Amino acid sequence: MKGGRKHRTDKRRINKKALIVGIGLAFIMIGGAVVAVLMNSPSTALNKNDNSEVIQRIVAPISENVPVLASEGGSSNVTMVEFGDYQCQYCARFHNETKDQIVNNFVNTGELRFVFKDFVINDLPSDRASTLAAEASYCAADQGKYWQYHDELYDNSRGENTGWVTEDSLKQFATKIGIQNLTEFSGCIENHTHRDLVEANTQLAQGIGLRSTPSFVIISNETVPIAIEGAQPYTVFKQAIDDVLANVSRT
Repeated sequence: MKGGRKHRTDKRRINKKALIVGIGLAFIMIGGAVVAVLMNSPSTALNKNDNSEVIQRIVAPISENVPVLASEGGSSNVTMVEFGDYQCQYCARFHNETKDQIVNNFVNTGELRFVFKDFVINDLPSDRASTLAAEASYCAADQGKYWQYHDELYDNSRGENTGWVTEDSLKQFATKIGIQNLTEFSGCIENHTHRDLVEANTQLAQGIGLRSTPSFVIISNETVPIAIEGAQPYTVFKQAIDDVLANVSRT
């Protein structure tokens, strides 16, 4: 782990309840500042007096080609948003150890929606590999394969700037998951067709005060958002989701 990036490390030694409450309170305290931070960026064009618009930007998928993970016919208004980087080793850990449990126990039961947004923090100027991987995910989305490609990237993750993300490897992943038009896919990544989507996601993460990957926001229109930082154990996520769901059911 390089100097200056220690804040990205796994924080499992933190008391689980304190983690949820502490980071949740930090998110509440910056609630008023969220709009102030975002509205100072000329690219956001948000209503200065409307936090609901910020919340909508957090929970909405970045593109109509990127589906929310949700049960068929489900109507939950509770959303868990992961902000991640495809080269982040702790994002890969969450994907491999925890994500399926959340999907099976909360998403497939109709209690929770799951959204992924890019938060690029591991780019090198020489290759911008994290951005390139994220761009490729949207090129796959153009052909209806977003989540399959998302999973393939994390299944093949080899950590930060180790050379595993290249145009050739991204095309190989596309072949493996059955992308039909490889010429279109190749042109999409070579022309950086979706770079603006990746940058918009990253600007959103920075604008709401996130500092590291993975970071998660569990949010409902009826409750205060809860933020969780790091590849925490499933029990931490379960407690946070249960708390939000309990509050929703009481309103």
